[in-house]
Parts: sequence; C-alpha cells; structure tokens
Amino acid sequence: MDTLLETSPLSAGTLYRLLSGSICPRPIAWVATQDGQGNANLAPFSFFNVASIDPPILAFAPLLDGSAQPKDTLRNLEDVGECVVHVGTEGLIEALNTTSASLPPQEDEFALAGLEKAAMPGVSVPRIAAAPIAFGCQRVQVIRFGDQPLAGSLILVKVVSIHADESVWDGRHVHLDTLKPVGRLAGSDYVRVSDRFALDRPG
Repeated sequence: MDTLLETSPLSAGTLYRLLSGSICPRPIAWVATQDGQGNANLAPFSFFNVASIDPPILAFAPLLDGSAQPKDTLRNLEDVGECVVHVGTEGLIEALNTTSASLPPQEDEFALAGLEKAAMPGVSVPRIAAAPIAFGCQRVQVIRFGDQPLAGSLILVKVVSIHADESVWDGRHVHLDTLKPVGRLAGSDYVRVSDRFALDRPG
C-alpha cells in the first residue's frame, strides 16, 4: 500500500501505530525533572536518542496527550530547565513502567515506584539512586510541532554531568551484559539487548 499523506491523510492514531511499530527498537529515556516548587517528576519516553557529541546533546520528544495537554516533563523543563536522563534497563523495568502512569503534577513518581533519590552534580534535579547510568542535563531548546493531540515537542538538552557505575563503564567501554538496556516496540512490547551481532565497517 502506497499512501501520499498530502492527498490521503492518516489519522493521528493510525500514524502513531505505524511509526511506533516500524521505527523500533527505540531506546528509552527515563527523565527526572522538578517544578519550581521542588516537586519531582519521573517519566519514560521512547522517542529518544543522542543528537551531538561535542557538545554532548540528548534529544527526546514527549507527545501532547489526547486532550492536547503537555506532559509534566515538558512543563517542568520550561520552568526549571534541568533534568536527569536515565537509560531504561531490565533491572528497573517494572519501576519504569510504573512511572508511565498519569499522575497529578504534584505527585512524585519516585515515591510511587519506590525509587530512592540521589543528588546529581551540576543540576538541582535528583537522579534515581539505583540507576547505573544517568546524565545531568540543562535545557538547550524546545521545538514545538503543533498544539493538537499527539503533536510532539523536540527537547534538546546538554549533558553537564554523568553518573556511571563502575559495573557498567570501565572508562572506555559500556558493558551491555551488565547494563542490560531495554528497547521499546509498539503497544505493550519491549525488547532486550541480548541477541547481538557485529559487522566490520568498510573503509
């Protein structure tokens, strides 16, 4: 089936299923933020990747909900401008899934998921104490793509500090068998990084 969206537009729900089902697996950014009153928020996002190395920039894109309302993460980043990005891992996947619940802005997903907080250098936002990898970040830019339901906002953040447990980072390599990152597929499906192969790059 060939579809020209200009003449045969698809609904937002259909596009979501098609894009999220085919562009995968996607790494998961588990993002901690806080509002101006110090209320913490924690939420996972699978529209996520590295955008630059020098300077180190991460990119993730929360969607507006079905009522065109923004996530607390977006509100908090516009207010405070700092976050901590964790990598979704197999060891904390149940807690990660718990924090995907929709809560009122003042409720703390750290507490909901039973996660201990730890200080993160360079930012006022706490990190997940049990997370083996965490990146303290400052907001660089927010690019909004609309104000309709399921419109995304591309959030670019600069890494200013890094927490890397010695069990997963030896100063040169990340040990994937210890980190055990997970990827997001469509619907309720996730994938483990347990079946890998290598190819030599040409040239």
